[in-house]
Amino acid sequence: MAVSVLVGTAVLAWLADLGTKHLALATLSDREPLRLLDGAVYLTLTRNSGAAFSLASDHTWVFPLVTAVVIGWIGWLAGRLRSLPWAIALGLVLGGAIGNLTDRIFRAPGTFVGHVVDMVSLFDPYGQVWPIFNLADSALVTGVCLAVLLELTGRQRDGTRIRSRRAEPAVDAGTDADGRDDRA
Repeated sequence: MAVSVLVGTAVLAWLADLGTKHLALATLSDREPLRLLDGAVYLTLTRNSGAAFSLASDHTWVFPLVTAVVIGWIGWLAGRLRSLPWAIALGLVLGGAIGNLTDRIFRAPGTFVGHVVDMVSLFDPYGQVWPIFNLADSALVTGVCLAVLLELTGRQRDGTRIRSRRAEPAVDAGTDADGRDDRA
């Protein structure tokens, strides 16, 4: 069940990302940024060769390699996955990773160095306040945040939950509950 949820979440995130990128390319090309929510959000089309803030834009080829490792790791975890919340978290990460990998493989300027289509900018039309991002980025960040929350609350990928361990005094033969020797 959990693996099906993981795959379904990943496919849904990937297809939604493809759809929003297609829509952005069809409607935002060659136009001024579209202002929404009184300037809190702008839709503006960009192509990013790097990571957030265009970091490592000269090393675009690295991103598909990192993505392949992430996909492999999630595939390895899937065999032992029994937790639905973890399935959703990992599915979001997987779908987002595949969404941006699709751009890296199939978009210009070439295979494995393609630029990612981004279109959402917060508080500024040109990404001066926050990096311009896409739905794949949102899925990745949401999935990672959910995974961190699951870890912090002790939820395991196998469906079990680690209970917090309170410091309790050790009681053994020859000591009372306060830890004093009662063998007098």
